[in-house]
Amino acid sequence: MKESNSNSTGVKEIARLANVSIGTVDRVIHNRKGVSDETRKKVNAIIEELDFRPNKMASLLARRNQVNIGVLIPKTSTETNYWSYPLVGITQAVDELKQFGVGVTHFFYDLDSKSSFVSAAEQALATDLQGVLLAPSFIEESFMLTKRLTEANIPFVFINSDLPRQESLSYIGPDLFQSGRLAAQIISMMAREADDIFIVNISTELELDHHLLRKEQGFRRYFEEHHIANTILTLNINHTDIESVKKQLGKALASAPRARVLFVTNSRVNVVARVLADHPQKLILVGYDFIEENIRCLENESISFIISQRPKEQGYYGIMALYKHLFGLGDAERTNYMPIDIITKENFHYYKN
Repeated sequence: MKESNSNSTGVKEIARLANVSIGTVDRVIHNRKGVSDETRKKVNAIIEELDFRPNKMASLLARRNQVNIGVLIPKTSTETNYWSYPLVGITQAVDELKQFGVGVTHFFYDLDSKSSFVSAAEQALATDLQGVLLAPSFIEESFMLTKRLTEANIPFVFINSDLPRQESLSYIGPDLFQSGRLAAQIISMMAREADDIFIVNISTELELDHHLLRKEQGFRRYFEEHHIANTILTLNINHTDIESVKKQLGKALASAPRARVLFVTNSRVNVVARVLADHPQKLILVGYDFIEENIRCLENESISFIISQRPKEQGYYGIMALYKHLFGLGDAERTNYMPIDIITKENFHYYKN
């Protein structure tokens, strides 16, 4: 015999058949004290016979306990406030889940400092955490962290960039290779045959920054596959302050007089835009991320277009993936690629990050 009525009707029917109060049935369903073994067995037998399934929300509320999720992401800097956007998504998710006892502890690190990442990782490992949301920035150090999390049986989710061969619950972010290809496709339509193209990587740890290098690989592959003859040059800038960018970019452009297009592989494209403000030639400048500094540059046309990878949603879905796993609500998708959006001066007013 199957019961198809609503949850409250089902509880009333169980109480009637067992000849007990609704409160007693509720205590049995939620495994609370105050019910004799005999009554508990009788109620459970009726629940099984009716194939009764209590409302999921009520069940979660009944068994809620404090779940502490560690969030290990970069802090905002003077060059970019990109990481404030995933933080908005993280906060939104936690606000929705706090009724179930879900909270977060933040461990911020300096995006340009390996030692800062290591310190934040050690603090996270020393904290009682049930899961970790991680934005990996340094390959070797991130591998060491995930190895220790795996040994401690602490699940983790990657956002923004992935690490290969790691047992993460999920990666939530862009397909970095395809993102680079998309930039190449658009730039190939804008560049003249004689134009040289600079790929500009701005990071203090370039040899380890797979996030940027994977985009460069995708960019170059597109030009190779489509037999486009533009010369592609790489400019690696290892200091992120504007004076260092100005010095190295000026030197590079002076050595490549045919350079007319610059593809900046991260959100620091606005720094390049400021450096180029006094450049005698109008250059095509492309970069990443729908953040305030870049939007202003779109408005004044110092940036031609930007590519957005929905950082707010990355933070939100990352927390939700851990929540579902920790509460036994199903497994998250192993890979959850975010849409890759093209933002221009003409459409940014209608874009919601």
